[in-house]
Amino acid sequence: MLTKWVMQYKKKSLKERFLLFMGILFFLIYLTLGLMIIFWKKIPLNMDDNYRLMFGGLLIVYAFFRFLRFFNSSESTEES
Repeated sequence: MLTKWVMQYKKKSLKERFLLFMGILFFLIYLTLGLMIIFWKKIPLNMDDNYRLMFGGLLIVYAFFRFLRFFNSSESTEES
């Protein structure tokens, strides 16, 4: 499976590789930010604990939504 992914990665153009990198980067940024908001107690946010947990959870859900949407769209472009 990994070799198949590497071969598909090598077939991509420079623009597609850059967009893949940016998609993974922003997934990691949103995921890290959500986890920081949830678990880092001394973060300088003036929020109630419940709102802070909901906001962090929302960022994590959004990160996975972007991740799934990005890879579903990249798979559909490879087929055509």
